[in-house]
Amino acid sequence: MNRRQLLATAGAATLAGGLGAGPSAFAAPGTAADLNKLFDAFVSEGLDLQPEGATSLGLDSGPRAGQKFKLSDRSPAGVKVQQVLGEDQLRRLEAFDASALPPSDALNRDVVLYGLRQQVENARRFKYAGGGAGSPYFLNQFQGSAYHDLPDFLDSQHQIATKTDVEAYLARLEAFATAMDQEAEDVRLDQSLGVVPPDFVLDNTLTQLKGLRATPTDKSVLVNSLVRRTREKGIDGDWAARATKIYLDKVVPAFDRQIALAQNLRVVASHDAGVWRLPDGDAYYTASVAFWTTTTLTGDEIHRQGLSLVAELSARADEAMKAQGLTQGTVGQRYRAMYDDPRYRYPNTDDGKAKLLADLNVKVTAVQARLPQYFGVLPKAKVEIKRIPPYTEAGAPGGYYNNGALDGSRPGAYYINLRDTAEVPSWTLPTLTYHEAIPGHHLQLSIAQEAPLPLIRKLSFFSAYIEGWALYSEQLAEEMGMYQGDSLGRIGYLHDALFRAVRMVVDSGMHAKRWSREKAIAYYVDVLGDKDASATTEIERYCVAPGQACGYMLGKLTWLRERARAKAALGDRFDIRAFHDAGLTNGAVPLDILPKVIDRYIAGAKG
Repeated sequence: MNRRQLLATAGAATLAGGLGAGPSAFAAPGTAADLNKLFDAFVSEGLDLQPEGATSLGLDSGPRAGQKFKLSDRSPAGVKVQQVLGEDQLRRLEAFDASALPPSDALNRDVVLYGLRQQVENARRFKYAGGGAGSPYFLNQFQGSAYHDLPDFLDSQHQIATKTDVEAYLARLEAFATAMDQEAEDVRLDQSLGVVPPDFVLDNTLTQLKGLRATPTDKSVLVNSLVRRTREKGIDGDWAARATKIYLDKVVPAFDRQIALAQNLRVVASHDAGVWRLPDGDAYYTASVAFWTTTTLTGDEIHRQGLSLVAELSARADEAMKAQGLTQGTVGQRYRAMYDDPRYRYPNTDDGKAKLLADLNVKVTAVQARLPQYFGVLPKAKVEIKRIPPYTEAGAPGGYYNNGALDGSRPGAYYINLRDTAEVPSWTLPTLTYHEAIPGHHLQLSIAQEAPLPLIRKLSFFSAYIEGWALYSEQLAEEMGMYQGDSLGRIGYLHDALFRAVRMVVDSGMHAKRWSREKAIAYYVDVLGDKDASATTEIERYCVAPGQACGYMLGKLTWLRERARAKAALGDRFDIRAFHDAGLTNGAVPLDILPKVIDRYIAGAKG
């Protein structure tokens, strides 16, 4: 699910549902059962408005079977409904008397309340982007736009097992066209407020849209996915003809309208990269940083900290490189030479990409064998490694993770961008895999989903905790010995740590220091040595998700700080497995609440 869907489904956002119990319902101190009942109502209300969320979680059956035929209302009216009802959810939770709650339930309330307050306050202040700090443009090349997210959603998350599933797919295929038109209303409303994506964002968006539009109908993932899967399942019917008709009659004209909209925006678009140019833009960036990092750091503070980390990590990379005889040029130039070295490159062919995926599976198997030494709780869910769909790979990041279904019917998926294997040489792959799969995102998110938590907490979305854990996992992999005998892989690990420090510099540079896109790209390439295409994709991603790139390193530093604090407090009684279990089984939390979680672990370990 994308950012908006995650927030909606968890109830920790502007999305909410019908009016429920008012303040008087909990005149006496509420019990844990009362709180969980309220949480269940919040999730149900969120799912009522987010059919995609129900499908992603494997909850679109039984009483919710009808939602498999629907997509969310993306129109301005739909967003307004969500905001009004979000206010109601916040009112109901603030009215809950938590004085009698046990510590674990009080923590649950604090976490949900944090997210609700943040989102409602942002919606009250900012009248564009649906009030969503951290994601200013409805139409963009990276995430959240209907054209970008829904084709892969239908292909990989809408399950096809029965004729009913097929009919639901066809209904959603038609609704996809409606979703694009609804989103166009949001875009026009934002334009009237002076909010238009940068020209280069629209260029990428147009490239993707035109690529989807130019794909022959029988090759389109929207049609081909249904035809292929019904054939594999032996579901009789003229599905190709029916899907083709909907595609040609409804979807293609919607693509044309979306392309025309983006072209019209392109005419009036600015080349400025930062959100400082938007209405109340400096405050919007501050709110975006707070949303993504759950901290109160300013852009200037993040910039200074990022520069300091770049210097420290560059020195460590320099030392590791010299130990391998890599001495010529700056650290960035030496990394570029490693990128350019054909010895570390998979063939840029289908066979070469298949071999790369197979090798990643070997790494996952190897790290899994060492997990019991570092974790007491391990997930049951499996992880699959997939290629990012070719129709969105041009604007997609190097890799990302999609969580599995709650009922285990769909495993987690680690996606890697294989548009050009030169961008992912072999020395970069171990760290990327540990980050996205194990012990990173897959392990953390699966443990949360399988933990005995209220559903709303299983779905808690706090990016700095989640991404901070994944970045901490890169260091943990080194501590687990995963780079023994792989000196180049360790240099790759240092590269990726440096990469996250660079992110802090360029994100704050563009949005707080008014750097241009070109200055950010030049700094990125100079420090890291990455290919220009990769650097450009990353920088343009930060332009449409301001603040998000800062959460990785800030989250990692918080995890490390809490681990050091627990070690100091417990001495010989410190158990790395128990520390990890405590931090993960409580689900995602804001960074300023994570110390409370670790306080409970420390107190328990002391007896």
